[in-house]
Amino acid sequence: MTTTLPGTTIEVSEIRKGISRQLFDGIFAAGGITLSQVAVMTDLEPYRIQNWVKRGFVSSPQRRQYSKNQFARIVIIHMLCESLQLDRICELLSYINGNLHDESDDIIDDSELYHRYTDMIADAGGVISRETIRQAAKQAAADYAEPIPGARERLEQTLQVMAYAHYAAMARHTAEETLAQLL
Repeated sequence: MTTTLPGTTIEVSEIRKGISRQLFDGIFAAGGITLSQVAVMTDLEPYRIQNWVKRGFVSSPQRRQYSKNQFARIVIIHMLCESLQLDRICELLSYINGNLHDESDDIIDDSELYHRYTDMIADAGGVISRETIRQAAKQAAADYAEPIPGARERLEQTLQVMAYAHYAAMARHTAEETLAQLL
């Protein structure tokens, strides 16, 4: 049985610690990726990605190539869009990284945030409880070097929101599939 990395179409045998880092390192070994590659790996229409760039949710690609951090931002937004409104996602990303247009005020880059999130999901082992999610977020942020006081707590809180949103989307999909089987 396979599963996909959250927010992507990338199939993996299981979500385990380090899997997203390993895959991202391979994907970005030669540099950036094109819009069409991003679209295939996220199952997003190119116009939607371009709209997010136009609206400032994602920085503009350089020489038509998206970086690891830009790809991670797109994946995070896509993953969270299934259960949160876009303006709330932007508020969450601003909570962790300040101005979305300015990477110099980030306390964690987007790819690292995504990697820590997938590691957290691996640690939670599919158990969905407030305490399990809290502990998994704490573990995912344990070795994080705070650039400013309070950054680790902000990271833990952001990871928790991401987990609740992800699990809510998964529950909605399961409900829809179950209902479809009934009708």
